[in-house]
Amino acid sequence: EAEVLLKHLQQSDIVVLLDEKGRNLTSKEFASFIESCSVQSVKNLVFVVGGAYGFSEKIYELAHHKIALSKMTFTHQMVRLIFVEQLYRGLAIIRNLPYHNP
Repeated sequence: EAEVLLKHLQQSDIVVLLDEKGRNLTSKEFASFIESCSVQSVKNLVFVVGGAYGFSEKIYELAHHKIALSKMTFTHQMVRLIFVEQLYRGLAIIRNLPYHNP
């Protein structure tokens, strides 16, 4: 798994692991994180979903950030859906769109 991921990453990528051991953020905090990466001119912000047994040590060492979506465990399919919704919500917050209720 790690070797496949490493083939697709560039040196300048900022790698964010979606990991149960990561920081728990509110939607507004997540939006601030995305916005700060944008302000810092991050070219590629790469979010990675871990396997059933998490990530290899190599990937943990490579990661710049770890974010938890919940303290609960979800299937990979559900994580993708939940994450895309949170990404959309974060971008809506940044753009002051009415999607997110404060």
